[in-house]
Amino acid sequence: MSELTRFGVSLEKDLLDKFDEHIKKQSYETRSKAISDLIKEHIEADIIQSDGILAGAVTFLYSHHNKDLVSKLLEVQHETHNLIVSMQHIHLDHDTCLEILAVRGESSQVRDLYYKIKALKGVKLASISATSISDL
Repeated sequence: MSELTRFGVSLEKDLLDKFDEHIKKQSYETRSKAISDLIKEHIEADIIQSDGILAGAVTFLYSHHNKDLVSKLLEVQHETHNLIVSMQHIHLDHDTCLEILAVRGESSQVRDLYYKIKALKGVKLASISATSISDL
C-alpha cells in the first residue's frame, strides 16, 4: 500500500455541508475516502487520451430495427476482435438494445473503437469507462 499523506483543504461551509450530505447518501464512512475516489475519477476521466494499456467497457444504445446499423456494428466489432474480451447484448424493450463491450488493449485502439461506434448513425448513446492497466 502507498504511503498516506495528510493535507488540509479550505472550503466554504455550504459546499462542505452539501458534500457531506452527498457522500452520506453514497454510504461513505469518511471524507478522506470520498475525496480519494473523486481525485481518482478526475484523473481517470481523460484516461482514454493517454498512452498505455487500458481495460474497461464501451456501452451503447441502438435500435435493432436499423439493420444497416446492426451490420456496421458487427463489422466494427469483428475488425477489432482483438480488443473485445467479452460482449453482452441486452434487450431493453421491443426496439432498444444495450450492448456492453468489455475491452482491453492499447489506448489508441480502444479510443478508435469507441469513436467508431459512437459516430455510427443510429447509435443513440455511447459511453466508455476505462482504467489504465499499464502499471499493473
